[in-house]
Amino acid sequence: MSEKLLVRHCSPTLAGIKTANLFACKFDSEETLRNDLRKLNRFLVPKGVRVLPLRFSNHKALIYLYRPDMLKKDLSNRQACTLLQKHGYHDAHPEQCLAQVACKLKSCSEFPHEIGLFLGYPPEDVQGFIENKAGGCKCVGFWKVYGNEQKAKRLFAKYRKCTAVYCEQWAKGKSIERLTVAV
Repeated sequence: MSEKLLVRHCSPTLAGIKTANLFACKFDSEETLRNDLRKLNRFLVPKGVRVLPLRFSNHKALIYLYRPDMLKKDLSNRQACTLLQKHGYHDAHPEQCLAQVACKLKSCSEFPHEIGLFLGYPPEDVQGFIENKAGGCKCVGFWKVYGNEQKAKRLFAKYRKCTAVYCEQWAKGKSIERLTVAV
């Protein structure tokens, strides 16, 4: 798997300012991709970050890079817990919820939109997206905003700036390991 993809799609999580990122990645060999992810985890896990594949399909993998401590905090939010229960999650334990969302991704024809909770999106925005069937939002950035528009816009700007800085640093030769902030 290309480090460039990781930097382009996951810089805010690598920097410790976002819970998680999700991106699609092409692969020739599932075994090779799994080995690449294991190698990444060897230096990411000690820094409080994990990477895992959520789905494999037609030589594409859906890759999830996340900070387990931040995910645990996000999923313990009362509104997030209510939303997860409403969508069939019986336990708010992050690893069990991740396993369940991975199963949904593999078996359901419809995308599980509650996945926004696993990406650090505000619960009110995830709920608004689901209830409004993606329509009627206040603004669009890294997600569709239904709640606090100004706060979301500040976060979007922060994520864009982080990504630009990380892409520049990576292009200058800084490794993913060095770019990953230990939290």
